[in-house]
Amino acid sequence: MNQPAFPTWNNKDDIAEGMTLRDFFAAAALQGMYANPHHRYCTHHADAFEAYAMADVMLKERNDE
Repeated sequence: MNQPAFPTWNNKDDIAEGMTLRDFFAAAALQGMYANPHHRYCTHHADAFEAYAMADVMLKERNDE
């Protein structure tokens, strides 16, 4: 679940993981929520919670292929 979204390799064995795929999915979900003119802003905490909940569902669906 915490696999990197954009891994890069510094050398053969050293990986710089960067953000997780979960973080990437949550950011995309949050961006979509805020781009929607009908989105009702709650609090930043509630919106972040919803974005990570969506990210968790996306990861589950991705792994259930």
